Amino acid sequence: MRRRAGLSARLKLTLSYAGFLAVAGALLLAVVWMYILRYVPDNSQGLLWTSPNRYLLVHTFAPAAAVAMLFLLVFGLVGGWILAGRMLAPLAQITAAARRAGKGSLSHRIRMAGRQDEFRELADTFDTMLEQLESHVAEQQRFAANASHELRTPLAVSQTLLDVARKDPTRDRGELIERLHAVNARAIGLTEALLLLSRSDRGTFTRESVDLSLIAEEAAETLLPLAEQRGITLDVTGGAARASGSAELLLRMVTNLVQNAVVHNLPAGGTVTVHTEAHGGTSVLRVENTGRRLPPDLVPTLTEPFQRGTERARTDEHAGVGLGLAIVDSVVRAHDGTLGLVPRPAGGLLVTVRLPGTPQARAIA
Repeated sequence: MRRRAGLSARLKLTLSYAGFLAVAGALLLAVVWMYILRYVPDNSQGLLWTSPNRYLLVHTFAPAAAVAMLFLLVFGLVGGWILAGRMLAPLAQITAAARRAGKGSLSHRIRMAGRQDEFRELADTFDTMLEQLESHVAEQQRFAANASHELRTPLAVSQTLLDVARKDPTRDRGELIERLHAVNARAIGLTEALLLLSRSDRGTFTRESVDLSLIAEEAAETLLPLAEQRGITLDVTGGAARASGSAELLLRMVTNLVQNAVVHNLPAGGTVTVHTEAHGGTSVLRVENTGRRLPPDLVPTLTEPFQRGTERARTDEHAGVGLGLAIVDSVVRAHDGTLGLVPRPAGGLLVTVRLPGTPQARAIA
């Protein structure tokens, strides 16, 4: 936005400092006049030139006072300009850093030296903001690159299938349609997951009171056929746990957790337990599954987009697109909660979600 040119902050401080000195000098002269000269006898007729009188003091004091006022004004302008420059030097550093950031450079830091004051606090806050912005931009760029790669794969497969069908008219059309349907469904699922992840990251949703126990039961009922198909026991335990948020996003969060627990539960025949409870004004959801042992260094990376854990068949209709736990983490953060992932010693994973309870739930607790 364009603005009209105005006085710089340094010039404003200089004029303020000089004006303050001038006013202080004028007040000092007024005090001298009121409390000293008024008590000196007036001898304007010149009868007693040898003794102090008002006429003599005024005519000798006035020129000296004018010189003193001029000196104070010049001293205030010069001194104010120097002092203002020294005081505003940290602000110039911050401004230069802001200009560089505005041009897209987020890697630099101010790292202002000196003791803590308002300017150092502003510089440290600006450095923290740059660090967070740099991390966020890097994450978004990495996410965009991974998403482009993941979306390109089903499109390339579809193109290959269509080319094969065009060159070989005798090929079984039923098989071709089935494969195209599977590839298209995967592309649609990935696109919907990306849109959901973007929505949860923005936090643009209406909050309402949601019972996590009912959400857990609905997710378990939806995924029960998949669990039975794999010979996995799926249990939902615990009591009511009310939280404030989006019922749709929380349902997707729980569904992703349960689906991951079922799909990664290798070998078949394990168990998945979903538990909900309210404790100390916090609503807690735990999803625990058996399975193979997870390396400790792998667990912290599971919430990154397109990061997959244990092996699974990529031809499975529930194989997912690698955004399950990334969406879970995004939904949890959008609801001001915390997500904990702990590998079980015997194999499998324990996922704990803690969300702030509703005011009514905290009052009951």
